[in-house]
Amino acid sequence: MKIILRGKNIEITDAIEKKVGDKLSKLDKYFIVSENVEAKVLVRTYPYGQKIEVTIPTEYVLLRAEVVEEDLYNAIDLVIDKLEGQIRKYKTRLNRKSKDNKLAFNIASIEPLEEEEEDVLVKTKTINPKPMDMEEAIMQMELIGHSFFVYRDTETYSISIVYRRNDGDYGLIETE
Repeated sequence: MKIILRGKNIEITDAIEKKVGDKLSKLDKYFIVSENVEAKVLVRTYPYGQKIEVTIPTEYVLLRAEVVEEDLYNAIDLVIDKLEGQIRKYKTRLNRKSKDNKLAFNIASIEPLEEEEEDVLVKTKTINPKPMDMEEAIMQMELIGHSFFVYRDTETYSISIVYRRNDGDYGLIETE
């Protein structure tokens, strides 16, 4: 697996690079075509801790995990644990759905989850997105107490989604 390591507000030392490389190399056993897999790792420093984001796009699935911890080395361990958990979850789903899967995983090397967690759809809701601008959508989202809000943008007339990010700021998803 190729690793692209970047740092924001932090200098990537040889020790950090070695730790990330060693930990991510443990995931190589899960991928059949490891030379085509490229892991993008971003390390950031914030006043409240160190954040590591790992994104591994494969041909059929995107693995992504992020962890914020005071200790960067502990964050690296935790993010790898999250990624392994995602891989186990995908294996469990694949085994339930079909025997002939197309994911670029080496399924034999993945341990199944101890207990299969069944995803349960608990509610279905149909909406008619109202035309408004982003500021009004944020206000509506805050008024109803949700973490996201779907609306029709008044300028582009396309469906947009505004959401609250983990850091307290807002994000916008626009459709084409």
